[in-house]
Amino acid sequence: MDKTDQAVNFFKQSYSCSQSVFSVYAKELGVDMDIAQKIAGAFGGGMARMGETCGAVTGAFMAIGLKYGKTDPEDKAAKEKTYDVVRKFVDRFKSIHGSIVCRELTGCDLGTPEGLNEFKEKNIHETHCVRYVKDAVDMLERLI
Repeated sequence: MDKTDQAVNFFKQSYSCSQSVFSVYAKELGVDMDIAQKIAGAFGGGMARMGETCGAVTGAFMAIGLKYGKTDPEDKAAKEKTYDVVRKFVDRFKSIHGSIVCRELTGCDLGTPEGLNEFKEKNIHETHCVRYVKDAVDMLERLI
């Protein structure tokens, strides 16, 4: 099973979008799966259901940071590489989906009971979010 299929499988098992994207890169980037799931756990639903940056996108950002991020405060090249890859990812994601903002992508405000009900009633998890998870991993596979 490739990373895209693994991420979609995680997502369909009720892991958040951020957990699903980030966790498929955890092992190869030196992070225990349980730790990866915990790290990414607060970013689903546009950061704790606040509808901000899509969790599939923040999961990708975490993987990019883990791959290229700096550990030395003087390592400007690593910082620039990380930012460059993130910008490329965002450009690609926006070119396909028009936004990286959860509430814009889903059409729901997950931070309200009404928005969360609408999200569930319209099955947006399956009709939209699975695609965001899949596309995020597909893009990462080309970028990192």
